[in-house]
Amino acid sequence: MRVLFVCLGNICRSPTAEGVLRHKLQLAGLASQVDVASAGTGNWHVGQPPDKRTQRAAKLRGYDLSAQRAQHVSAADFSRYELIFAMDNSNLRDLQALQPVSGKAELDLFLRRYEGVKHEVPDPYYDGEQGFEEVLDLIERACDLLVIELKGRL
Repeated sequence: MRVLFVCLGNICRSPTAEGVLRHKLQLAGLASQVDVASAGTGNWHVGQPPDKRTQRAAKLRGYDLSAQRAQHVSAADFSRYELIFAMDNSNLRDLQALQPVSGKAELDLFLRRYEGVKHEVPDPYYDGEQGFEEVLDLIERACDLLVIELKGRL
C-alpha cells in the first residue's frame, strides 16, 4: 500500500502528515507494509527540508521530519499511489486537474475522510506557533483513523 499527502509547497502540512503516519505505522507494526510520502502542488521548495517551525513542533511531539525533502506532485503519482490525500480544497482542485484518466489512486481531502467537523488542514505558514500545533492536532487524530483503515486493507 502506498499513501501520498499533498499540500501547496510540501514544507508544512503534507510533510507533517507523512512523518506522523510513518511514526504511527511503526508503532502499529505496519511500517514495512505501507509506503508513505508527501509532495506539493507547487514546485518552488523542491529539495528543501520542511519549514523549521514545522520541524520544531513535530519534534516536540516525537516526530523527526529532518530527513524529508520537498518534492513536486506529478501525474505519475496517480499510478504510483493507492491513496492520495489533499490538505485543502485548493490542493484537491489542483490534483483533480492533474489526475490522468488512467490514474488508479483514490483522491480525497484528508480530513473529510477522517475528521467529522473540519475538512481542511489550515496552512500554518503565515500563522504563529499555534497554527503548527493545530495542524499536528488535526493530523494526529486523522492518522489514527487512517492506520485503522490501512490495517483493514492489508
